This record gives sequence, structure tokens and C-alpha cells, in this order.
Amino acid sequence: MRKEHSSKPKSVRRGKKRFWQPTVLAMAILLALSGTAWAQQDKKMISIATGGTGGVYYPYGGGIANVISKYIPGVQATAEVTAASVDNCKLIDAGKAEMGFMGADVAWDGYQGHLKGYSKKIPLRAVAVLYPNVTSLIVLDGRGIHKVSDLKGKRISTGAPNSGTEVKSTRILEAYGIHPDKDVKREKLSFVESVGALRDRKIDAVFVDGGLPLSAVMDLTATPGIKVRFLDHGDAVPKMVGKYGPVYYMFEIPKGTYPAIDYASKVVANANFLACHEKLDEKLIYNITRALFDYKPELVRVHKEAENLTLENAVKGSPVPFHPGAAKYYGEKKLKVKTQ
Repeated sequence: MRKEHSSKPKSVRRGKKRFWQPTVLAMAILLALSGTAWAQQDKKMISIATGGTGGVYYPYGGGIANVISKYIPGVQATAEVTAASVDNCKLIDAGKAEMGFMGADVAWDGYQGHLKGYSKKIPLRAVAVLYPNVTSLIVLDGRGIHKVSDLKGKRISTGAPNSGTEVKSTRILEAYGIHPDKDVKREKLSFVESVGALRDRKIDAVFVDGGLPLSAVMDLTATPGIKVRFLDHGDAVPKMVGKYGPVYYMFEIPKGTYPAIDYASKVVANANFLACHEKLDEKLIYNITRALFDYKPELVRVHKEAENLTLENAVKGSPVPFHPGAAKYYGEKKLKVKTQ
């Protein structure tokens, strides 16, 4: 018995087959992409407020964000460029950032409700003290500036508005009896802008604040034809502590930290730490704190300041209480911290 044959030519049947196969493939791709989108939506998004691109906050924050995203399931973190400490306090309070880098002085002001122009108490909690926040006062050689009092009448940068640099530099000037708005020609430039303006000889001196070494300052001191000097100002500490609380201490920048700087300088420093909003989930902050130490080598590869991250250092120098999640991790390591 003969089999019945379709009345349609074979070429038509093959054409039909070729038509629906790509359609199915496209649908499969769309479904896969849809699944990826849903997976991304399910992730907890964490924003880490850092600082300018020429300092330590931003690369260090990027390293922490990478560790969080890589090793904590269901969490995606990003590092955001900001004006630094003061700005970071406000971003955390406004819910625009979950975590942020900041100096102890700014954090203390924010926690107490004394942040300049922002009377509300900010619900900050500490995660870890990371490294010393060191202030350098750099001046152009040949401008007649040999000590801090010589800054009177000079054009200087005190840091970007709403930055920890601005807070600390104006307090240092105040300790020497210099009014930041009356006794100097004040520029409020960002970190990179400040160093660039000094290199271009548009200003006479600049305050920079952060970990050591600072990449922008490294470039400055290595620039041919530019000679700068680092001024001592550590003796401002007693007056600053007397007025603003025990958040400052004297620090010595070792000679050789920067190219062509073959002497040490005594300066003002304070603790630099990672803070978060008090209402963040305890398990989340526990996992983040643990990841900082479990994957410390990856942070060191991003910036050498991460070498200062130790269990002993992490719990010393914070002016605000620790988040319960962080406290739980430190408690497992036999270290006690205040949570209230």
C-alpha cells in the first residue's frame, strides 16, 4: 500500500521548518534575559558613599563594593563618587546611601546633631575603623610660607564644600588664630582640583585629607619643575580637642612617603571609618563585616591603606556606636564594642 504524500512541495515544508526554529530561539533568549532581569531585581542593592576620585575613599570603597558583590549572595554593591564625609552623612540620613566613608570628627558632629547647616541627628552606626585620616598642608616653595601663620593673605584651598577636609582645615586655621573667610583668600576646591590648582601655581597652599599615600599628591610631588613643602601643624591638636572633643590626635607622616619629600611632618589626624544607617539588617552588616576581614587581601590589592584594617584597629576610635551586626562579628572574635 502506498503512503499518502502531502500535496505541498518539499521546499515549502522545509521553509516552514526554518521559519519557526528562529522564532523559538528568540523566545528562549527573551525568557533567559527576563530571568536575568528578575534575578537582578531580587538582589539587595547597596550604595557606598565614598569621596573624590583622587583620594583613598573612592578606590577603597570600590574594593569593598566588589567584595560584597562577589562574596555575599543576593547583594549588589556600588561605590559612589561624592564630596566625602559631610555629604556622606547626609546621603545616609536621606536614604540615598546605605553605607559611607567618613572621618570621626564629621561623624561625631552628625551623630550629635551638630553638623554645620544640618541640625538633625543622623542615625549613624560604625562598621569598622579603617585607617588614619591624615591632613597634609602643602605649600608652593618660594611663596614665603614657612609656618601656618604665614598663610595669612595667601590664596589657599580648604577642600570641597561639605567635605571632611573643609571641616578639619578650617578648624586647623582657627586653632592658629586664622579666620578662614577673612584672613586668607579661600578657595573651596575638590581634592583633584586643589592639587591641580597648586600644580598650575594658581593657589599658594592646599589642605588635603585622607590615607597615605594619596595618588594625586604622589603625582604632584613627582611633577618636574614643581617644588612643594609640607608644613607641620600637629600642635593644633590640643586646641581642636578642647573645642571639638577627643576625635583628633597628632600623627607623623614618615619621610619618603611622597617623592622628593625627605623629611617627616607632624600633622593632625583622626580615625577614618566605614559607617552605615542604624536600621540596616543585622545579618547583612554581619556578613559585610566578616567579608572585610575574610577577603582583606583583595582590598589591599586595591589600596595599601587596607593593610591597616585589623581586628584591633577596627574597634578603636569610632565616636559613634557600632551596628549590632558588626558587634556580633567582633564578639565572635572576643572583642567588645559599644552598640548604644
